[in-house]
Amino acid sequence: MTTDVKKLVVHYVDKKDDDTQIHLRNDEMVINDKVAVFIEQLHHAYNGKPGKGYCAFSGDKNSVVASAMQSYRNDELGFWHMTEQASTVLKEELDKYAFSETGYLVFCHYQYVATDYMLIAMINIKEHYSMTSELDLAASRHLDISRMQLAARIDLTAWDTQAEDNRYISFIKGRAGRKVADFFLDFLGCEEGIDSKQQSQVMLSAVEDYLSEQQFDKSEKDDLRKQVFDYCNDCVTTGEDASVSDLSATLTKGDDSPFDSFCKEQSYDLEETFPVDKKTVTSMVKFSGLGGGVSVSFERKHLGERVTYNEATDTLVIKGIPPNLKDQLQRFMENEKE
Repeated sequence: MTTDVKKLVVHYVDKKDDDTQIHLRNDEMVINDKVAVFIEQLHHAYNGKPGKGYCAFSGDKNSVVASAMQSYRNDELGFWHMTEQASTVLKEELDKYAFSETGYLVFCHYQYVATDYMLIAMINIKEHYSMTSELDLAASRHLDISRMQLAARIDLTAWDTQAEDNRYISFIKGRAGRKVADFFLDFLGCEEGIDSKQQSQVMLSAVEDYLSEQQFDKSEKDDLRKQVFDYCNDCVTTGEDASVSDLSATLTKGDDSPFDSFCKEQSYDLEETFPVDKKTVTSMVKFSGLGGGVSVSFERKHLGERVTYNEATDTLVIKGIPPNLKDQLQRFMENEKE
């Protein structure tokens, strides 16, 4: 177990039509093994969510949540009372929007490795069905952690030491569009800061330019791309920022010009540390696309070998079709002959 849970409170939110009801729990939860496992799962599920945004508390927005949180950290306000104040703001913001939200509102203060976090998440409910020994249908309700879309995590350590970076808060942008993301930012009183997708794209451009300048052969480039991707993927898994210095240690070989020096000389708009967007960095090792009923995906290292692209005719030729696809095609062709 790597998470150390300090405080946990869970309330229930029920919005139907234009009426939002928040049912407050009366006190903090007792921290036990079940709570520790739950927060451990929540922590890793949050880390694995793609497409996060990064922001900071803004003086131009509602400051109730930030003030309550700071008061809690200064021992001027109890944790439960902090969640009560934040829940009041959440109700006010939910009442402004047309979408309905029902689920459990989780507030957790925990430590992971050497970093303090405050996680605020809305966890929806999922119905599960099973059969009893009498062969009757039984239903139960479970927290649908894997599908949470409204969640934000404040890096309390970075808030103390790196507040000027404007990225100590991360949040799930979600698949429902900007409306949901804007709602949660307004609830927290935040303005979006660093763009992980843009920074990841700049990093990819810098890596490709560096690999070209160092004149590595194809296999060396493929190997280094894979190493960079593995490093970035580890950052996504742990929730940590990627750093240019670590990338430089990965890419620089022998007496070659260091990657970090190359970035400075070429004036790339790349922060020394930055959050990673997994979908963006995946393009470093894989080509993929879909449209018109066709979906294609293959590892980048196969281009020019197993996979060739003819730009003039807009065609791909694949040598060595995956066995399961080949089997489907062969069975189809055999059926067509009958």
